[in-house]
Amino acid sequence: MAHDFNTLNKINVNEHIEKKGNLSYLSWAWAVDYLMKYDPTATWEFPEPKYYGDTVMVFCNVTAFGKTMRMHLPVMDNRNNAIANPDARKISDGQMRCLAKCIATFGIGLYIYAGEDVPQDQEPIDVTAQIAGLKQAKTLDELQTLYVSAMHHAGNDKTAQREILEVTKKRKVELWGGSNAS
Repeated sequence: MAHDFNTLNKINVNEHIEKKGNLSYLSWAWAVDYLMKYDPTATWEFPEPKYYGDTVMVFCNVTAFGKTMRMHLPVMDNRNNAIANPDARKISDGQMRCLAKCIATFGIGLYIYAGEDVPQDQEPIDVTAQIAGLKQAKTLDELQTLYVSAMHHAGNDKTAQREILEVTKKRKVELWGGSNAS
């Protein structure tokens, strides 16, 4: 059965997302696992790394679903900074990161690279009631309590989180201004 980008982009890989600091990623092992489930004939290769001064760029070509996708990635530390004079282990780690990134170009886990926590097909969280409550908060303490509750309700929905934060900041200014005026 053929799988197109739109189908693969809807796969929810959240149970396998790992975090380092505030960065989320799908490990290469899980990326390969998903890829091979959907195309058992998939293959990949790592062309020769390219040196830029004392840093290194790695490359990966993945052939799956009848086409080849190519990706590149600098050899980086866990803060996404290029590593000067990386050893073989660091280059190997970079290649495997590049493999996961290249697999994402087929749609599997791509939303992670877009800075989102859920695939695009998932319904957004309705925070209308929480927003209304925030707008009616009478004190800063009440606003803080409602904010924590609203963010908990929003879960990993970044759009809902941004909306809650915006309304909270605005209401905080209104309440703060009102308390200074008295």
